[in-house]
Amino acid sequence: MRIALAAALIGLAAPTFAEEIGEVGVDWVGNDIIIEAVSDPEVEGVTCHIAYFERGLFDRLSKGNWFEDPSNASIACRQTGPITIGDIDRDEDGEDVFKTSRSIILKSLRVKRIFDEKNQTLVYLAHAAELTDGSAKLAISTVPLYQP
Repeated sequence: MRIALAAALIGLAAPTFAEEIGEVGVDWVGNDIIIEAVSDPEVEGVTCHIAYFERGLFDRLSKGNWFEDPSNASIACRQTGPITIGDIDRDEDGEDVFKTSRSIILKSLRVKRIFDEKNQTLVYLAHAAELTDGSAKLAISTVPLYQP
């Protein structure tokens, strides 16, 4: 997991529960799409797969923005075993499940879980958090808790 390793090397907190499961090269200059599996630490039986863009060295040098990756990501969360809900935050703000740095200090990619109690659904929101302007780039996935 290159981002986690880079974050650890520069002293930022790196998630310990994300596992890189795929890497797709998208061009000849080293830009890649990274796919990681993240288990929800408070909801056993739910795994999210997150895909995000990681810029290569040539792209970083040519664009002059050395310490930052794009904010956009894709997410899909599914039941991967019997679901056991632990002590989760049940208010409408939800809680962070996963966070990784996308720049040296100003931007992070986050996955937040929100519990829709009325519809018995877990909602997972992937979004960028930026210090200055925020970001409208987001993706959403849901895991129904309905048991027939």
